[in-house]
Amino acid sequence: MAIDEHLSEFDGLPVFTFGFDTEGQLPDAAEVAWAVRGDWGELDGFPRLFEQFVAAVDTARVTSLIIGFWGYEEPVASRALVANADRFPALRALFLGDILDEEYHLSWIAQGDITPVIQAFPGLERLGVRGGGSSSYDLVLSPFRSEALKELRFESGGLPADVVRAVAASDLPNLEELVLWLGVQQYGGDAALDDLAPILAGERLPALRHLGLQNSEIQDEIAEALASAPVVAWLESLSVSMGTLTDQGVEALLSGQPLTHLKRLDMDYAFLSEPMLERARSAWAGVELLASDATREVEWSDEWDAGFYVAASE
Repeated sequence: MAIDEHLSEFDGLPVFTFGFDTEGQLPDAAEVAWAVRGDWGELDGFPRLFEQFVAAVDTARVTSLIIGFWGYEEPVASRALVANADRFPALRALFLGDILDEEYHLSWIAQGDITPVIQAFPGLERLGVRGGGSSSYDLVLSPFRSEALKELRFESGGLPADVVRAVAASDLPNLEELVLWLGVQQYGGDAALDDLAPILAGERLPALRHLGLQNSEIQDEIAEALASAPVVAWLESLSVSMGTLTDQGVEALLSGQPLTHLKRLDMDYAFLSEPMLERARSAWAGVELLASDATREVEWSDEWDAGFYVAASE
């Protein structure tokens, strides 16, 4: 999957990109989400750009920051962030990995250990991470506690099981939104249902209102687990989209606990029959059902044993 869509708004603010060629008058530091994007081709590219950024912008007033940089050699962006953490006392929203070049793939974005970043910014309310699988520096996360964090999002074509377990073991009493793109084993997505069990139980997530367990090649199994998962009872929205969801998974959801309390159910990009889709629409008539791209053809080839595929892998 080529990264061909970039954040134009983040944390309710319009995005302004600060690059090597940025000239002229800059916007007010607190009125935009700053996207700092460097040249991946040289290891010192991002540190030099970041130095220019902190020199040109009143970073004490920056509330939202997007980092668009990657390199196979080492995750220098995280290191620069941690080293300059004291310059961003008001930072509340951070997104790592919104890469500028449209030719780079999701699996190419190296993140490394992001735990020091989280520790350096204890006031973060919103954290998004893109990439992290099948690289020299796989995504790493240790369990953490945050009373500030309200939204946590991982966009990956292969989210390591260790990261999923770390999220599940973290103490996040005020987290309202959790999104995990689980991906496929080929790109490091080796999480199993057992790894998701604490999330499905919801004991550490009393404030959760949206849960996205998506982009998975075990999407039917996830749907079957959600059918009886305690956390579903206090959700307002649920996403099982982007993965290999079939009639089997939707049947489990229809046969499980009631979902009519949800405001939105996203099962777009799935492999559903028209009759099953109609059953779902009828059963959940009062729920906003996102399923515009839910009936897809299975593609078979000599290369793959199965014809079902997730939305974002490579």
